[in-house]
Amino acid sequence: MRAVLPVLALGTLCAVLPRPGQAETWPAKPIRMIVPYPPGGPTDIVARVVGQKLGERLGQPVVVENRPGAGGNIGAEAAAKAAPDGYTLLVATTAHAINMTLFRKPGYDTRRDFAPVSLLTRGPLVLVTAPSTPARNVAELIALAKAKPDQVSFASSGNGQSTHLSAELFNAMAGVRMTHVPYKGSAPALTDVIGGQATVMFDTMLSAMPFVRDGKLKALAVTSAKRSPAAPDVPTVAEAGLAGYEATAWNALLAPAGTPAPVIDKLSQSLRAVLDDAEVRSRFATQGFGAEWTSPDATGRFLGAEIDKWAGVVKTSGATID
Repeated sequence: MRAVLPVLALGTLCAVLPRPGQAETWPAKPIRMIVPYPPGGPTDIVARVVGQKLGERLGQPVVVENRPGAGGNIGAEAAAKAAPDGYTLLVATTAHAINMTLFRKPGYDTRRDFAPVSLLTRGPLVLVTAPSTPARNVAELIALAKAKPDQVSFASSGNGQSTHLSAELFNAMAGVRMTHVPYKGSAPALTDVIGGQATVMFDTMLSAMPFVRDGKLKALAVTSAKRSPAAPDVPTVAEAGLAGYEATAWNALLAPAGTPAPVIDKLSQSLRAVLDDAEVRSRFATQGFGAEWTSPDATGRFLGAEIDKWAGVVKTSGATID
């Protein structure tokens, strides 16, 4: 009987300890990376660049699955409800911080339902207007908006998107009332800014800068704390007249809550190498993004701060969606 006890004790110990091979055997099949937006947009581009390189490092394909709808909520909810085994990931965006307050029932909780892995990219929006607009800079735009309350309008790619809330933050900090005109996407919004149907727009550099380079739009400022290497001659909103203003568009990689820590760690370290890759950094730079790796803990703190920041802007704007 004495000889059996050590064996039983060893079996009990093995049952409670993590399996050493868990991270070593993962991944054993293709990984699904959910992008909660249509193909071809900025988040989709980031996902496909990262997915290809990540798959090469992990030895398994990373398959991008586009699940658009409800401001990013459909894809995020699908990811939140997936098995926490490391085979389903979500490419989250600024909207997944905004949506926690914007939607009464988003279908998931960004803090509770996901395990942070890393940021992927971060970059500014760019404030653009038609060349015919009298305002030549941020200070003149603020003066124009104060002189004509509610007559200066801003376009967005949709209610509650970063293109909307960045302008609402501008409204609040500048003490002006620009009128929101939502569109279904950046393309029709920019078209109306070019045509003068809307005065300004805060949009991604990927979407807006080609029109700036063609002379169809003029860039007044970028929304980051520092100037963008993709447009070094364009001042920041803060230096152009609205001190303290900052709003960035970002992408982050998240896994369903409960995904094993060894898998998260392996993903994190693999992403660190991917985001340090010169080719990846160069491709993102041409789109106006900066590649940015962060530890899982730092990513979680960043998400929490973003949720809190945008909650105040959503409440001030009154943009809640049922």
